Amino acid sequence: MKTFHRGGTHPEENKLTNDCSIEVFPLPKQAVVFVSQHLGAPATLVVEKGEKVKVGQLLAKAEQFICANNHSPYSGTISKIDLAIDFTGYKKTAIYIDVENDEWLEGIDTSNEIVRDIKLDSKQIVEKIKEMGIVGLGGAAFPTHIKYMLPEGKKADYLIINAVECEPYLTSDNRLMLESAEEALIGIEILKKALGVEKALVGIEKNKPKAIEQMTNLATKYKGIEIVPLKTKYPQGAEKQLIYALTKREVPSGKLPIEVGCVVNNIGTAQAVYYAVQKNRPLIQNILTLTGKSVKQRKNLLVRVGTPIQSVIDYCGGLPEDTGKVISGGPMMGKAISDLSAPTVKTTSAILIMSNKESSRKEETNCLRCGKCVTVCPMGLQPIHIAQLAENRLWEETEKSSAMDCIECGCCLYTCPAGRPLLDLLRLSKNNISEIRRQRAKR
Repeated sequence: MKTFHRGGTHPEENKLTNDCSIEVFPLPKQAVVFVSQHLGAPATLVVEKGEKVKVGQLLAKAEQFICANNHSPYSGTISKIDLAIDFTGYKKTAIYIDVENDEWLEGIDTSNEIVRDIKLDSKQIVEKIKEMGIVGLGGAAFPTHIKYMLPEGKKADYLIINAVECEPYLTSDNRLMLESAEEALIGIEILKKALGVEKALVGIEKNKPKAIEQMTNLATKYKGIEIVPLKTKYPQGAEKQLIYALTKREVPSGKLPIEVGCVVNNIGTAQAVYYAVQKNRPLIQNILTLTGKSVKQRKNLLVRVGTPIQSVIDYCGGLPEDTGKVISGGPMMGKAISDLSAPTVKTTSAILIMSNKESSRKEETNCLRCGKCVTVCPMGLQPIHIAQLAENRLWEETEKSSAMDCIECGCCLYTCPAGRPLLDLLRLSKNNISEIRRQRAKR
């Protein structure tokens, strides 16, 4: 069974919502839509307070290279434009919309009819992806159109589709493949055309047998799309690990996948591209898994961007009494939600509610020199060594120890019997190294 060649671990899966069909979440009375929901330069507001908007209307425009458009997920009135707290506790500029109905902008196809014929050429596809504000739904929120504007002299051999969903608890991609496989496959065909490649490899972990079967059966209609079952091992869905598992090509340190002839997108992004190109629909909603061992009603939900997180939790029975932490994303790479009034964003793939017992850290003790963190690191780093340098604030030494290659998967922290805050120290190292590099560039 194919997999990556170095490190990795196998946390308890807890795919508690695997059999929960996707439900459409009701529209909130008021929504808060952040002006920028992508990696890169901020988008520029094109609406103002008091303005009436429709679903799909442009709210903020991408005017710089690495940037993404942002559209209204609702129809109603903009009550104010002000700072709002995101789920991490930071204040960001947001558009407050009083939701009045569900009137879509003219020209957007809201039907469920499958549109198979791809009429746009490669340049038109890339422009449409940009216009519709599509970003990577694997977590990074990198503007998708940028990946298809290949640097001069670079050529892609493979389109890699990440349908691994290796994070424990998450099941949104699994349900997408079971319920909307053909939409995703047409999206993959569109991305192949945009990239000018003949081959697309779709990696799915073997713990999703129904999804593998469904996708394999339907992929026979589409030339050049291969569904590849992968060994269940975390972090199989990390970009460099997935590329190696599928192609045996290794992305060099500090380089991008195109260096080895690959472009990688999430399966959710492929579906969003289908809607953008075939239906003229911008990215205004996503599938979200609300889960946790103590949650009364665990669900997979189709949620519009800007929905208050608290309302999603209430819809599923509210916070359990033993709640210790609420996480956006999975337990390995997700981030704790500091304010439940914060809205969902384009990349909100899950809301995980963990008990006090589950979310408490091990008591920290001295390093046992067991080497487990080194064994499981998928990037071949020495986490304990980098962590010790970070504790002594030796940032240039952490840089020499390849700290920037860390993908923040959390394998080291998960396996450490001494409860050392390895991931925290690696992140701290990366932040400081980035600042050092910025200062060097100014000289």
